[in-house]
Amino acid sequence: MADLARAVARLLPGWRIRGATLAGAGTLEAALAGLGPGPVMVYPHFMADGWFVRLQIPERLRAAGRPEAAVLPPFGLAPETAALALRLAREGAAAHGLAPEASTLLLAAHGSPSDPRPAAVTRRVAAAIARAGHFRSVRVGFVDEEPRLAVAARLAGPALCLPFFAARNSHVEVDLPEALAEAGFPGPILPPVGTDAAVPRIIADGLARAALARVA
Repeated sequence: MADLARAVARLLPGWRIRGATLAGAGTLEAALAGLGPGPVMVYPHFMADGWFVRLQIPERLRAAGRPEAAVLPPFGLAPETAALALRLAREGAAAHGLAPEASTLLLAAHGSPSDPRPAAVTRRVAAAIARAGHFRSVRVGFVDEEPRLAVAARLAGPALCLPFFAARNSHVEVDLPEALAEAGFPGPILPPVGTDAAVPRIIADGLARAALARVA
């Protein structure tokens, strides 16, 4: 997250940008202290507006004494994210010698059994990719809700998997490949969407739009 924050800062000269993880004790508080006084915007590097974005981040901000900080829509809801996912899928197919029009794309995400928002975001992105018409078919599968990846990945013929995740975490490194191996998935697993080199620009543009909206 520190590296990502530095990459975003290079695109926004004059801004104070800090990175923090909710899992790291004290990292959010340290980042807020590093920003100093004045208005604060929080850009959630999450794929959906689920529990962490709607409840946990505001709660942590209140506990840190910054309840006024504006929590922006997360990365997965950015208008550029679906287009990025499509580009990564097409480039991934080409890199592995797969013809998109003859291949199935599996969009793999975390999901949530208690909140429909994460799956809804994943399905919207999958639908946008399907509408582009490059792949034979587009399917979704989840770590934590139906359809489970171990079932959704049971495919015949050429296929590839694009992890709809913000980072290369344990779900991407462990849960996802284990589920695909169980299903006998016939294709490669691409890097997660949220780790692409285009991500800092998407975040910077989102911050700049939000700043303009605040002064308009």
